[in-house]
Amino acid sequence: MVRAFVLLAPGGPAPCRVLYARTFGTPPGAGPGGPRQRLRRKEQLLAVARQVASQCQLLQASLGRPSSPQLRQLPDEPVSLQDAPGGVFQMPPGDPFPERVTVVWLSVLALAFALVCEPQENLSLAEITLRRLAPRLLLSLRLLGPGADVLLHPDAADGLLDRLLPHGQMLFLNERFLQAMDRELGLKASR
Repeated sequence: MVRAFVLLAPGGPAPCRVLYARTFGTPPGAGPGGPRQRLRRKEQLLAVARQVASQCQLLQASLGRPSSPQLRQLPDEPVSLQDAPGGVFQMPPGDPFPERVTVVWLSVLALAFALVCEPQENLSLAEITLRRLAPRLLLSLRLLGPGADVLLHPDAADGLLDRLLPHGQMLFLNERFLQAMDRELGLKASR
């Protein structure tokens, strides 16, 4: 099961920014969702975002590419993510989740997408899910100015996540389902 989805701007020298985050289900040992519980979830997701940003920067440095902290412009056409860099790492128990979790991430343009999964989750399916989700979310981003200010329409993101990750469950999806979903949501054909 997927515990959370995080969309972030890794930031380069500036601290990373979480643009959108969504949690699924209730982790073991979590009680009712009061203000303290919501604050704890925010802290957990920010810790994941910082770790993903660090992984993105390390990968960019190892490839000899400078990390670009700013998103110059968003594509009008769907983006191919076959060669988009990504990775997997585990976070030990207590840092920041009470039990071990696996994070699968993907870097596209000046953004990063991450799925926080339970350790026994199918990591290949998690990567495929991210590669199918990312171009569709990119179509719902709007550039606010010449810098890295990006606005994600949360209703569009929620709709996509509800279809591709219902209640945090990853699905084996075929192209026909994805095309029908794209038509239903009014998205251009994604690849």
